Amino acid sequence: MGKWSHGPASHGPWLTPGCFTATLRLTSDFGELETAVLLELRVENYAVIDNVAVEFAAGLNLLTGETGAGKSILIDALALLLGDKASAEGIRHGTDRATVSAVFEAAWPIIQPVLEANGIDSEDGHLILRREIAAGSRGRVFINNQPATVAVLKQLAPHLVVIHAQNEAVLSFDAASRLALLDSFAGCDHAAAGKALEEWNRARYRIAELERDEHDRLQLLDLWSYQQKEIAAANPQPGEDANLEAEKRVLANAERVRHSAMSAYEALYENNASASVLVRAAIRQIEDLLRFDEQFRDALPELESARITMEDIAQRLRDYGQGVEASPERLAEVEDRLAALDRLKRKYGPALEDVIALADELKRKLGEMENKDEVLRSLRLELAAAAGKYVESARALSRQRYEAARRLEKLVEGEINELAMKARFKVEVSGTDEEGNWTARGFDHVRYLISANPGEPLGPVDEIASGGELSRAMLALKTSVEAGQARRGTRNGSGAAQRTLVFDEIDSGIGGRAAEAVGRKLKQLSRTKQVLCITHLPQIASFADQHYLIEKREAGGRTRTSVRRLDREERTREIARMISGAKLTDTSLKHAEQMIKGSGQ
Repeated sequence: MGKWSHGPASHGPWLTPGCFTATLRLTSDFGELETAVLLELRVENYAVIDNVAVEFAAGLNLLTGETGAGKSILIDALALLLGDKASAEGIRHGTDRATVSAVFEAAWPIIQPVLEANGIDSEDGHLILRREIAAGSRGRVFINNQPATVAVLKQLAPHLVVIHAQNEAVLSFDAASRLALLDSFAGCDHAAAGKALEEWNRARYRIAELERDEHDRLQLLDLWSYQQKEIAAANPQPGEDANLEAEKRVLANAERVRHSAMSAYEALYENNASASVLVRAAIRQIEDLLRFDEQFRDALPELESARITMEDIAQRLRDYGQGVEASPERLAEVEDRLAALDRLKRKYGPALEDVIALADELKRKLGEMENKDEVLRSLRLELAAAAGKYVESARALSRQRYEAARRLEKLVEGEINELAMKARFKVEVSGTDEEGNWTARGFDHVRYLISANPGEPLGPVDEIASGGELSRAMLALKTSVEAGQARRGTRNGSGAAQRTLVFDEIDSGIGGRAAEAVGRKLKQLSRTKQVLCITHLPQIASFADQHYLIEKREAGGRTRTSVRRLDREERTREIARMISGAKLTDTSLKHAEQMIKGSGQ
């Protein structure tokens, strides 16, 4: 179990004065660099919550309360800090801004590169996230009290928290998500397949472009030829328009420019009261002063350097001014050239560099058309090579998935059968390497099958399993994937983070012995990672290391939600309420006490 110590409030300006400001520091047996732990969650003016701050701890954190008290709202708020889409509808009525903040003890070897890549400084070993949702304007994101974006939250999220929502079924995922779940367990790298597919598509597109029918080809040739000739006739050069604009300004104001340059030259060098003359006089006076006092000797080199610099600038101004001449003919040429370049930019721009790039591209395309047969042969070789690379990479992914599927089946089946079920579980990987099946992630399809009772055939999880069986199957599947990711990180030295696991009422549809088994499984998970769980079941609540009660009250005509951590006596009364309802009895209190003792508390 992790050990906690209280320190001074130090999370920074995001903590509102007058609100809960305790700071927690974690010394965790999980391993400081390998485990992400949620230390504190603050929610202000979100849904029915006006101002709630919750300190979480290592181990199993259970949240209970009456239906509608706002338990799932806390999880929704946490999801906003992981990059979920925000809506102004979530802002508490009567306010114009909702704020969600959290403090994490993060896996720094993994988090630090993300922060550095986005120009964000670390914050004394803590990761502080804050997101504001405003009515009628864009929200704001801060990471370690520095402005950031939702995109950065999404980059951090996979290393911090994974949320398993209530009634989540495997086949509610689309095909890509089902595949991604297995790939996250297997540690599949799609880079090679994705790159090969991109090369293949590029060659395929260019071949199709060259093989258009003759009528279309001739039309394209005429268009490309006209465009290329028009740009080539103008012969634009990089930066030419900016240079001409500068020259135009000088030519249009030649007299004024010449007068300014020559006047500056005279002020610096030419007349008897010029800066150069005065500095020379000052140097002579200081040289005379040095006969009596040495303290200004170091000023002489500086003054001499200033004099030389001024005279250099004066000579440049003189040469420039003498070279400026009013030339209506040259001004007309510049204006005509700029007009021609503007026409090109309007047609092929918007910038002159875009026009030049298009000219190069048109030249390449026309060259390909003129040498169509030769280019096609070269492109077909590229296409075949890219296809070979893709199939090789995709087949390697398939082998990795088949091997991972067998391991995952065994893990999930073992986990399910620890949850008061006698079930068979299968991960079905299928697909062929036909071109129609090619994607950047390979050509496989994945299904998750279960037989919930002995003798029954395997079938899709959401079609075969009852509500309670589905909850247990999802718990087993998700925890097995998490365990596989953690083992892979340890084995290859990647330092993969043990993320905080959040379970939002995944105990739906179960009770009795199955509920107790789920509670023991959550307790087992919490020995190596932080677990947050919302539950309505006393059998699960009895296993809590920390038990939080979420309550909803009416005050001043408004509904307010509060969260508080329960002591041993309060826990007993809350579990008794979960057993017997609002009216507590001696029997329910005794039963609750027995359940807590039976859970090893």
